[in-house]
Amino acid sequence: MTEQREKRAPRNRTITLAEADCELYRSRLQRLSGPTTLEEVLDHTICQDLFEILDFLPPCSVDLIFADPPYNLSKSFNRYSFAQVPLLEYEQWLESWLGRLARVVKPTGSVYVCADWRSSTAVQSVLERLFTVRSRITWEREKGRGSRNNWKNCAEDIWFCTASDDYVFNVEDVKLKRRVIAPYTSLEGKPKDWHESSEGRFRLTYPSNIWTDVTVPFWSMRENTDHPTQKAEKLLARIVLASSREGDIVLDPFLGSGTTSVVAKKLKRHYIGIEIDELFCCLAEHRLSMAELDPGIQGYAGGVFWERNTLSDQRRHKPPTRQPETVQPTLLSGIPNGTRSSR
Repeated sequence: MTEQREKRAPRNRTITLAEADCELYRSRLQRLSGPTTLEEVLDHTICQDLFEILDFLPPCSVDLIFADPPYNLSKSFNRYSFAQVPLLEYEQWLESWLGRLARVVKPTGSVYVCADWRSSTAVQSVLERLFTVRSRITWEREKGRGSRNNWKNCAEDIWFCTASDDYVFNVEDVKLKRRVIAPYTSLEGKPKDWHESSEGRFRLTYPSNIWTDVTVPFWSMRENTDHPTQKAEKLLARIVLASSREGDIVLDPFLGSGTTSVVAKKLKRHYIGIEIDELFCCLAEHRLSMAELDPGIQGYAGGVFWERNTLSDQRRHKPPTRQPETVQPTLLSGIPNGTRSSR
C-alpha cells in the first residue's frame, strides 16, 4: 500500500495514513469465506468485493441500509475504477446486488440509495421492484464546476425506501434549527413558531426532502479524507437518526472511507461496513478510533441540525468527549424489538 505522504498546507486537516498505521488497521479488517452469523460481522469492516459475500450475510438482520454505489460515470477509486455503461446495463448492475441485498433487511427496515441525475431513474426503477419507495431527497453540493452551456451540476439524489409499511421515522430527531429573519409575533407580542434566547432568534423546522445545509467534506474539516466521493457525516447523521434507533444495525455495502460506520458509532448504533479497497478500509478503521474520543458531528449539536455558517452557535452545544459504550443490537427473532411506527 502506498503511503499518503504528499505535501499539504499546514492547516490542511485531511486524514492520511502512514504504512505503519495501515499495518495496524489491516489486522482489524474482516474477510468472509462462507455464511456468517450477525455477531461475527457486527461492528466490523469487511474488506472484500461485495459480490463475493452478498450471500454470506445473515438474513433479516439489518435495520437500515445506506448505499452510495459508483454512479454511472467513469471514475477511479484509488486502486479500482468504474466505467460508464448504457443506462439499461447500469440498471441491471444495480439489481444484481440490490436484489440479493434485500433479504438482509428486517421487515421493519429502511433503505437509502444515492444517485446523480443521470442514474437516478435507474435507481428508482430497481427500488420500486424491491421496496416501497417513500421519497426522493435532493441535496445541494456546494462543490461543482460551472458550465458555459449548461446549468451547473450541484445536486444529488438519495432515494428513501422501506421494506414494509411498518417502519421507523423519528421526525423529532431530525429537525433543523434556522435563524429567524422575519420574527413574526402574535397580537399579544409573543413569538409565532420561533423562540428567543441569548443565542438569538431561532425556529425549529420539520425536515423536507430538499437539503441545502450539507457541506461536502473539504481540507479544513476534521472528517475529510482523500476519497473522491466522500459524504458528509451530517448527511449520514440525518438518515441514521431518522430511520433507526439506538442499538439498531446499519449496513453500508460501499463503505468508502467509513462515514456511515463512524456516524452509526457516534449515534450509538451498530454498523457493518463493506469496502473492496484496503486503504479506504484502513481509513474507516482510523476514523472509528477517532470517534471514540470525539463523538461530535459538524452541523449537528444540541440534538438538532444547524444551517451552514453557524459554527460558533454549535460550539455552545458541543458534546463532551466520552468513553466507548456498549449498546446491545436489536436482533430480530420473530417479532421486532420495540414498537415501530411510520410517521
